[in-house]
Amino acid sequence: MNFHNDGTRIAIAALAILALGGCATAQTGQSTSDQAERGQSQSAKFEADRKAILAMAGNYKVKFDFIETVPFAADYEIKDRKHSGGHEIVRVIEDSGTFISLQHILVVGGEKKFPVKHWRQDWQYEPESVLVFIGGNAWERRPVKNGKGKWSQTVYQVDDAPRYGAIGTWSHDYGVSAWNPPAELRPLPRRDATTRDDYHAVNAVNRHAITPDGWVHEQDNTKVILSGEPRALVREIAINTYDHFDDFDIAVGDDYWAATEEFWAGIRDEWTKIETENPVFGLTIQGEPEALYMPILELAEAVEKDEKSADAALEEAKAVIAEYTTTDIGNVTERVAAKVSGDAY
Repeated sequence: MNFHNDGTRIAIAALAILALGGCATAQTGQSTSDQAERGQSQSAKFEADRKAILAMAGNYKVKFDFIETVPFAADYEIKDRKHSGGHEIVRVIEDSGTFISLQHILVVGGEKKFPVKHWRQDWQYEPESVLVFIGGNAWERRPVKNGKGKWSQTVYQVDDAPRYGAIGTWSHDYGVSAWNPPAELRPLPRRDATTRDDYHAVNAVNRHAITPDGWVHEQDNTKVILSGEPRALVREIAINTYDHFDDFDIAVGDDYWAATEEFWAGIRDEWTKIETENPVFGLTIQGEPEALYMPILELAEAVEKDEKSADAALEEAKAVIAEYTTTDIGNVTERVAAKVSGDAY
């Protein structure tokens, strides 16, 4: 009932309150209390989510384990299990409360260690849209219909070009903080993109969970063929573990980042501009985009060694990005066909 429409309704409302002996007032107080409790609960949940995301920063011994399980194509032979690992640092490079960015840097090599800029994960609370992979080295920004209480994760590759994104909810049931998104497409991992051409994308569920020793990235992957009618080739499970570990040359990674972070901030801004101005965009090359990322990594190395200024290197990098990006992406069958033929699209 709207008590503000006329005086009669106000009078009736007043009599009703008196007749109920103040019950309406008590109910209003209870409602306010419930709202406050819900607000506190939402605030506590938000802080628990943030704590989980920030817990992924640190120094780690990492192990990557990929196992193909169930074939769906006739005569397909399950490929050998793939193990790899190494040492990695993960640093918070931005935290504005509702947005957190984590940069991964590998530390590799024998007696002389060197850094390798690895992937980046950006987390956005209650986003209005999420950048998703649509196959054939192309992406689109998809509006979010119901993002209440959810976080998007967008993953970027070594040159800060996008890889894939999804939106999901952090849960903290049974004392385990875990982010659980639905399946979304992602590009081929490098281990396959450089060795095989029998599928085009991975339909992946990427769950992140915090463990007593660090965290784990669990994957439920379906390798899919996108030419013609999309179809599944084989399923794969993956467990990537990040265990806290400090007994390696951590400074190698931190020193690299300190020397190049200005350059990489400019690269991120350039990709953000492309994402913001173009609801759909892609690369002019298919398969593993080495022609794009190698020049940019080399420019970063030149900055690290003081052979180029960050500004000069950034201008060269922007030209490389412009050369290999396009908004004229065609359809996915055309794009993946270009990969098979080895042609630029």
